[in-house]
Amino acid sequence: MVHILFDRLDFFADFLYQTFRHYLHPGDTVVIPAFSYRDSDVHSLADWNRLYNPRDGLYYHAMTGPFLRYGIPESQIHWINAFTDSKARAAELIRNADILYLPGGLPDRMLERMDAFDLRDSLLRFQGVMMGYSAGALIQLEEYHLSPDSDYPEFSYHPGLPLLKDFYLEVHYQGAPAQDQAIRRVLKERRKKVYATVTDRSAILIDGSETKLLGDVRIFTPASSV
Repeated sequence: MVHILFDRLDFFADFLYQTFRHYLHPGDTVVIPAFSYRDSDVHSLADWNRLYNPRDGLYYHAMTGPFLRYGIPESQIHWINAFTDSKARAAELIRNADILYLPGGLPDRMLERMDAFDLRDSLLRFQGVMMGYSAGALIQLEEYHLSPDSDYPEFSYHPGLPLLKDFYLEVHYQGAPAQDQAIRRVLKERRKKVYATVTDRSAILIDGSETKLLGDVRIFTPASSV
């Protein structure tokens, strides 16, 4: 499996395109499990459509548009809808996907909804390109941390998918005191390096044993100072 971790919806940017074009191909099928929304935002199919429908969904074009640069048309991009898709249909979509695109939002709720759809085995068996931004990057880690923000007022650790085990990730890094404090805590308590992805200017690509840091990715180790 290839992992792509990034911070925003900018994976069509020039500094990423030259690398990602070797992994994202015109014939690929993309599947987006749209499970990362806030409970307060989505209570019904109408709410889900307000975010993701192809006509005027708030996030639809920002999420599908970047694939056009790689020659992947909208007709090859499929969404998993918790309100209309069955568990069997969702698992089939993942089995047949070349690219699995995990959205941003709430990582813990995304994984809880995936588990409610019995998708964990399908996710762990997936052998294509698993790409995700923000929350969709975090849940690819065996364990991830969240520094305090408007959604998560306190520092916390959470279990993710047991796929990437050697590091932690601080997304949307801007050098804020709360972020630096969270990084110091992870370094002390978990004794593993932390990659900090700087907003709009960074991505991480992991292809087997090879890790490429693209753009402005900061590296913190237990021996470094924050």
